[in-house]
Amino acid sequence: MNEHILDYAAVGVGPANMSLAALAHSVEGLRGAHLERRETFSWHPGLLLPEATLQVSLLKDLVTLVDPTSPFSFLSFLATEGRLYRFLAADFPAVLRTEFNQYLKWVADRLPSLTFGADVQSVDFREGAFQVRTGDSEVTARHLVLGTGLTPSIPETFRPFLGPSVFHSGEFLLRAPDVTGKRVVVVGGGQSGAEIVRHLATDAAPESVTWASRRTSFQPMDDSPFANDLYSPEYVRHFHALPAERKARLLERQKYTSDGIDLQVLQDIYRLSYRDEYLENNPGRLRFLPDCAVTALEGGPDEFKLHTESSGLDAPAMLAADIVILCTGYAYELPDFMATLAPRLRRTDGLLSVRDDFSLDWDGPDGNRIYIQNGARHAWGVADPNLSLLAWRSAVILNSMLGETRYQV
Repeated sequence: MNEHILDYAAVGVGPANMSLAALAHSVEGLRGAHLERRETFSWHPGLLLPEATLQVSLLKDLVTLVDPTSPFSFLSFLATEGRLYRFLAADFPAVLRTEFNQYLKWVADRLPSLTFGADVQSVDFREGAFQVRTGDSEVTARHLVLGTGLTPSIPETFRPFLGPSVFHSGEFLLRAPDVTGKRVVVVGGGQSGAEIVRHLATDAAPESVTWASRRTSFQPMDDSPFANDLYSPEYVRHFHALPAERKARLLERQKYTSDGIDLQVLQDIYRLSYRDEYLENNPGRLRFLPDCAVTALEGGPDEFKLHTESSGLDAPAMLAADIVILCTGYAYELPDFMATLAPRLRRTDGLLSVRDDFSLDWDGPDGNRIYIQNGARHAWGVADPNLSLLAWRSAVILNSMLGETRYQV
């Protein structure tokens, strides 16, 4: 092989591709480059609320479930940083997201294959290799790994109003809105919505916080043992082999095993509401509107009117707000730099066709593969965007690239 051609180029440095880099680090002779446009590592910085926790076990880190002896495990981080005994004594019910972010940064600092400040502009395929162009350089590789993450979903209703007072939850801490004396409406009934409502409700500054969701109730996450079996390699392989129509039905039925709210967060919010009403003599400061769809938005920039449709109890037809926070989720979009290769990717009903090694079905040589991380929920099920199978998926991809079983999967 040409010595200038790498084995793979991975675009995007989030937990998914960092897991790949950590597992690849010990593979002798494997040459890969991980390219990230940001100047430093950050993991959902707009949502790193001080009280927010992971929804998965600490063992579901970058490497442990594939290689428990790896120096890049969360436990290795705790031990190296001299906090393992204190962590055990603290007995947190779940890992704080701020600490997991520290762990991810710690790993990033120890992986020489990561390059930050490398904004990929385009990818092409020529002469048996992928040509990955950044602003000032080019990387040539046999395989390509897409790990650019998910894109905020913004309903069309809100797009004309986006700005300092109407924004997606992923920007919450980055915008750091002044909520003092303001009427805040949080739209969306998932985990990020709940975490932001709890955060705002803990602070006495807002005049009011209204939480509106299409969901019929603020639904807790199903964290039971049988639900967690959906996040095992055995189940996702079974899911991948199912017909597309069956997959779509199952995704809807299994939604609350990943898209529900931690019970502890719901309990905290309910207790804060109780405090307001009975101890602080401030009833109505926190308002909860399940089964409430926002159908239109008008006004601004200082005051907004949200038109709603609801069959919920005492739900108003209109809400007044000074700040609107959209906790409306994320979706996968093929990155713009794939424009040249996008027509060569096979699709079924508009969705990318994903093989059993997480490579995309395309019209190029089988010896040159395009792998996708965290972008194949339609093909692999509810576990795909979750941290649960992070290490396993990376191991599957590495085994495929190597053409051998380096890791047991």
